[in-house]
Amino acid sequence: MKRLIISILGIATISLGLHVHAFDLSLDNLNVDKLMSIAKKTQDLKPVDDKGEFEIGSGVAANLLGAAPLVQDEKLQAYVNRLGWWLAIHTERPDIPWHFGVLDSDSVNAFAAPGGYVFVTRGLLLRMRNEAELAGVLSHEISHVLKRHHLQAIQKSAQTGLLADIASIAVSDSQHAELAQKAIGAGTELYSRGLDKDDEFEADRMGVVIAARAGYDPYGLPSVLQTLEAMNAQDSSLALMFKTHPAPQKRLELLDAAMGSSLDKYTSQPVVADRFVKVVGDYAKK
Repeated sequence: MKRLIISILGIATISLGLHVHAFDLSLDNLNVDKLMSIAKKTQDLKPVDDKGEFEIGSGVAANLLGAAPLVQDEKLQAYVNRLGWWLAIHTERPDIPWHFGVLDSDSVNAFAAPGGYVFVTRGLLLRMRNEAELAGVLSHEISHVLKRHHLQAIQKSAQTGLLADIASIAVSDSQHAELAQKAIGAGTELYSRGLDKDDEFEADRMGVVIAARAGYDPYGLPSVLQTLEAMNAQDSSLALMFKTHPAPQKRLELLDAAMGSSLDKYTSQPVVADRFVKVVGDYAKK
């Protein structure tokens, strides 16, 4: 497990040494509060501190990497990390240890784990056309981390207070290790059944705002949803996505209702197709 986590930490470190494209961030008139005001209100749950969140997230991430390892392409991984960090610094949690990666899987999907772990599969990445689309997907997953959707789901479906107990027990305590493994196991199981639909809709709404804040055309995520909607529903690569997420058409309808025309003035922001095609195209040719 430690080796897997170290590998993804290394990717994040590589990304920090790369130049980040300086987009225009003059979004002072973006009505973020209005767009996010329809986000659901979750029931009160005992909060988990950062230490507990990071421990559970690293364990869940290691399990995901055990099922589908990272693509062995340093340039591609550094590119996705650079973009992910650029998006993350435009959120309310810019200073947590964010890690991004491309999983070596034909499945069309993306995942997040508590504490800042975000993954997109090779199968989904190769169906994208530009950086704004990738930014939209990463922003959706970033939103799950920001809202602690997975932690809340673990608390609801496993044992109430489980995560808080983990955070309050000394690391050396054997009971802590047992509780941590239960939480990690419960968190890993979420990826086979999915989060609450309202969590997915909330992440969609937040995702388009984060992408716009970072200087991208906010319609990147809707564009990806349109691609998914146009695919053959019987395609095996979509099986897990369709099992764990609401139908793309429903997501598009609700996102359209939430966005209205409030983000239209930001459609002039770039989609950055050339850089995306260069990096992803070079990888695809290998």
